[in-house]
Amino acid sequence: MRFRGAGLGGIGLSLLLSACVGSVEPPRSGPAPVDRGGNAGRETPAGPVRVHPSRDTGASPNIRGIQMPARIVGAVPMLPLPVLAPTAPTNAVTAGVTAGPPIASLPIDEIQAQSALSAYITSCPSLMRRTDTSGLTRGADWQPACAAAASVARGGARTFFTQWFEAVQVGDGKAFATGYYEPEIAGSLERRDGYAPIYGRPNDLIDVDLGTFSTSLKGKKVRGRVDRSNLVPYYDRTAIEQGALSGRAPILAWARDPVELFFLQIQGSGRLRLPDGEILRIGYATQNGRDYTGIGALMKSRGLLQPGQTSMQGIVAWLHAHPAEGQAIMRENKSFVFFRELEGAPLGALGLPVTGQVSAAADVKFVPLGAPVFLSLDRQDASGLWVAQDTGGAIKGSNRFDTFWGAGPAAESTAGGMAGRGTAFLLLPIGTVQRLNGQANGAQYGGPTPQP
Repeated sequence: MRFRGAGLGGIGLSLLLSACVGSVEPPRSGPAPVDRGGNAGRETPAGPVRVHPSRDTGASPNIRGIQMPARIVGAVPMLPLPVLAPTAPTNAVTAGVTAGPPIASLPIDEIQAQSALSAYITSCPSLMRRTDTSGLTRGADWQPACAAAASVARGGARTFFTQWFEAVQVGDGKAFATGYYEPEIAGSLERRDGYAPIYGRPNDLIDVDLGTFSTSLKGKKVRGRVDRSNLVPYYDRTAIEQGALSGRAPILAWARDPVELFFLQIQGSGRLRLPDGEILRIGYATQNGRDYTGIGALMKSRGLLQPGQTSMQGIVAWLHAHPAEGQAIMRENKSFVFFRELEGAPLGALGLPVTGQVSAAADVKFVPLGAPVFLSLDRQDASGLWVAQDTGGAIKGSNRFDTFWGAGPAAESTAGGMAGRGTAFLLLPIGTVQRLNGQANGAQYGGPTPQP
């Protein structure tokens, strides 16, 4: 799991570096990066073809010299189905499940479907093995479609989804999507003046599964440390930055810019460019157990962000321009992420690689992790088929998603301004709605839709 998605404290990555932020320096010339994970010269897979803002012809430079889109390609999202949804659902079942439109009627192209199919196949073992906390499915429900997915011929991905799945609306279906990406920041393996340490997991951090103490606490966990005979909260961001981890945690590397490191923690994984051009990939190991606070929401409420500054790039610029105040604001987010070195692509909550423009983060209480989801948003670039392969600290509730855009300047500019609204439909095994509603569905449950 990444802690990112914790974007914007509920207002979108555009308003704070939602789940992902990162590279806050312009591209530099120099030696080609050498990926320590054995992926020299390769970017995160691009995934399906979407109408990407950075492909617009009228790009203009942002504060860091990266080409930013001159305009966002808007779209008219589909309307959700009218339902009376509960006000405080605890999972998808209590939120209410309604049959959606036929999948064949959804605007899914073959290229997008093929990329989603590849991600779905990767997720299948987890879908069939994991306990679905959304209450929507059982592991065996996914087995028929997973078996069929392995033999789909090239050009048959869209047909596969129309035959083996049904669209389902959870609750009121009103979706909100932010974005994240894999950032690259400058750093060093040796300590340097002004550099901030990048910590691995502390040796005194304890994970406690409260469900082992009481069935009423099943599914609840806390993290902390032992102080004499008591379990107490772990050190917060301020204490850690003031040296509380001395002798308690390994230092993997050093980040040149503390602001970049702060944003990388929100994203949860990224690339560290070393002075000789070598690349060290690091990913989420764990977190200190403290609640996440989105500083973008704080800065907006305090009037610190002027018009045009509410993107991730604008927030970074403000923090750099006001170092003392910026440090104080960042410390109001008591959450602190610890990293580990990665050998390959960034991993999602399933422990599987996430794919740019295909993978998305969701709340596992409302979306089976590994399931496809169709988003129809007011952002054309984010509309289409995604696969829920990740989670995030601020990605909570029904129809809340965080879309992954890969690596590089285009991914950064898109993720940094992503705040799409519209409608979400989950793609679940055929017969799910009837089973949940207590209706008999016979042998057809989990099977393909008969074709004319």
